[in-house]
This record gives sequence, C-alpha cells and structure tokens, in this order.
Amino acid sequence: MKKSNLKINILYSIFYQILILIVPLVTAPYVSRVLGSSGMGIYGYTYSVSMYFVLFSMLGVLNYGNREISQVREHKEQASKTFWGIYSVQLFMGITMTVLYLIYVLLLSKDNQLVAALQVFYILSGVLDISWFYFGIERFRLTTTVSAINKLITTALVFLFVQSREDVYIYTLIIAIGYLSNNIIYWFMLRKYILFRPVSYQESKKHIRPLLVLFMPVIAVSVYKYMSKVMLGLMVDINEVAIFEAAEKFINLPIGVIAAIGTVMLSRITNMMAHAEKDDIRYYNYVSMLVVMFLSIGMSFGLGGIGQVFIPFFYGSDFVQSTNVLLVLLPSIMFVSWANVVRTQYLLPSKNDKFYCLSVSLGAVVNLIINLLLIPQYGAVGAAVATTITEFSVCLLQSYFSRKQMAFGNYLANILPIFCIGILMTVGMQWLTLNSELHTVFIRIAVGGLFYLVLSLPILYKKIKKEVS
Repeated sequence: MKKSNLKINILYSIFYQILILIVPLVTAPYVSRVLGSSGMGIYGYTYSVSMYFVLFSMLGVLNYGNREISQVREHKEQASKTFWGIYSVQLFMGITMTVLYLIYVLLLSKDNQLVAALQVFYILSGVLDISWFYFGIERFRLTTTVSAINKLITTALVFLFVQSREDVYIYTLIIAIGYLSNNIIYWFMLRKYILFRPVSYQESKKHIRPLLVLFMPVIAVSVYKYMSKVMLGLMVDINEVAIFEAAEKFINLPIGVIAAIGTVMLSRITNMMAHAEKDDIRYYNYVSMLVVMFLSIGMSFGLGGIGQVFIPFFYGSDFVQSTNVLLVLLPSIMFVSWANVVRTQYLLPSKNDKFYCLSVSLGAVVNLIINLLLIPQYGAVGAAVATTITEFSVCLLQSYFSRKQMAFGNYLANILPIFCIGILMTVGMQWLTLNSELHTVFIRIAVGGLFYLVLSLPILYKKIKKEVS
C-alpha cells in the first residue's frame, strides 16, 4: 500500500478531531440556553455512564488496532486476517456490553431512565466503530469526509428539533444516532481495503491478551476523563456536572487537535520501527514535540486570555462558574500534549505497553483520591484540580519511563522561549476590555493570536531548520 503524505494526513486528522468536537461547541450556546444547566447535566451524566460501556465494548482496540494494522497494511491478505481477528473480539465484547447496559437501564437507572435508554445507540456505535482500521492504513481523508457530512447533518437536526427544556430526549437521540450512522458508513467502504473471510478462534484468541493489556490504560484514563462527572452527579448535583462539562468542552478542542497529530504519528512511527528507520524516527520525535507544544501553549494561554469574558457570553448566565473551572483545567492541555508525543511516538510504537499502563493507572488512583477529597467541598472546581494534577502526574511518569530514548532536556530548552511568549500573550489579552463582551472576545483573540504568532513562529522555524540541517 502506497505511503501517504504525512502533512496532509495530520491536517485531515486534526480536522477529523475538530469535527468530533465541533457539534457540541457549535450547538452549545443554543442548547445550553434551551435545555438549561439541568438538562445539560442530565445529558452529561447519562453520557458519562454509557461511555464506560463503550470503553468495555472496544477494549484497547483504538490504539492496538491502529498499531497492528499499520504493521501489515502493505499486505492485503495479512491486513484482512488481522482486521477480522481484532474485530471479532470487539464484536463479542460489544454485544455483551449492550445487553448489560440495557439491564442497567431497566434495573438501576431510576432517574432520567428514558435519556439513559436512548444512549444505547451510542453504545451500538462503539460496537461498529472500525475507524482504527482506517487510521492504521492512513486513510484520514476518508474518515474526515464521512465525519464532516455526518456532523453537518447532526448540527442541523439539533437546531431544528431541540426547542424546549423537555427536549433533552430528542437531543440525546440526535447525538447518539449521529455517532452510530457515522460508524455504519465505514462498513460500506471496507471491501475496497480488505477481504471478507471467516476468522478462526485461534486468530481471535491471539489478540485478546494484548487488547486487555491496552484496555487497562483506557479504563484508567476514563477514570479521570469521565468519572469526575459521574462523581459530581453522585456527590453534589447535576448542575455541577453541567458546570464542569461546559469548561471541559473548551479544553477538549485543543486536546483533540493534539490527539489528531498523535493518531497519525502512531501509525507512521510504528511503520518506521518495523523498517528500522531510526534517523527518521528521531527527527519526527523532535519536530513533533516542538510543533505540539507550540500549538498547546498557544491554545492554553489563548483560552486563558478570553475565558473570563467568553464563557458567560457563550453559554449564558447559568454557566458563569465554568470560568473558574476552565482556568484550573488550562495547564492540563500542555501536560496532555507532552505526554501524547511520548505515548504515540515511543511507548506504544515500541510496545512498551506496561509502562504506559503503569503511568495511567497511577494517574487514575491520584485522580480518585483527589476527587474524593475535593469534590464534596469544592464541586466542579475540585474535580478540575484533580484532573490537572492527574495529567501532570501521568506526563511526568511517562517522561521518566522514556528518558533514555527521548531528549527531554533539549525539548524543554527549545520550548521555554515559546512558553514565556504565551504568558505575555495572556497578560496582554487580560488588559483589553471594551463595552461589548462580543467585541472584547474578538479583539483579544485577534491581538493575542497575532502577538503569539509573530513572536513564536520565527523561533519555531529556526529550531526546526536547525534540526533539518
């Protein structure tokens, strides 16, 4: 299979991740006002619970499937054998989790039972999710195109049919069906890339253990990605879930951009390792870290500069408290970004799964302890503190495990000037105030963005050019 253009793949992957997040962001000002904090809290809570069933249905297939397919993508017969072996495990787990979720809804979900029941379509979308295969063969244009069309339709349906606070059911159905239809479409294009053939038990069996190994970090990560909202709903109230989720949506956008780069690099670096291309790997590690941190620093400090004005304007007066949550969460963007490079460009491609598992497992423990201590008293802000400390802990541990293979001292020295520019940008943006909140937001974005790019881009270019030479 012909090797595709890396830069184009990264752009497609970034666009794909943005699309995944763009519906809730585009619709958020409208939906938050129509459904209110109560309706958004109900949706956020039921979605977070259903997410755990999706995670169990997919095990660690997103990373594992991407990695395994990328190693055999040049050979259609082997790629087909690998695909069906992996997917048979995913299908079995998916059906099992769907049944268990329906039992949970019937027996345990007393409040908001209808909304919870509708989330079953989201779980079914996980059963049919084979995006990992297309990532492994680097067909990012295909996944992006499908997602773009689907998200446009979903967005239109939200604006057309969600009209009152009672329409949380309709909103849930639209979003869940959107996920499901997106993953169904992938199956219609699969025949072009693989052979449809029966899979033996032995072929499936050999994937179970590595999938379970990579499932451990998936569960651990989910503890501090979704458990915070579940704990807020159980220990405080639904409104605190909505407050946390509103801030989290802004954090997820830059993190999604970084994750997109990581998805492409995992496939490419794994393929390079299979062909022992050591010099290229070192170069890509260096450049990726610089570019990723350049983006994450700019987005982190940029959000810090507009958050105080933008959140009340964007969500409405019910979500003013989300501003403080956002400010606490901002540093986590940089920690996640750094760790993403380490994980996708060394730990996972080199199959150092045990170190990856250990780091996120310890992070989950840290998160649970801090959440238990802080949520009862500080609510959503306490959950945000737990998330940020957790991401820092995971970042530190993964860096420690990779210290002999990646030049972290060199990375830090090159990133420091850009970090200082980010601080100055935020300070400058905070000084800019106008009579209109809308004008203030756009002026801050324009001035801050221009300031950051003008000062930091030459530094980034110089560092990359030096490495090339």
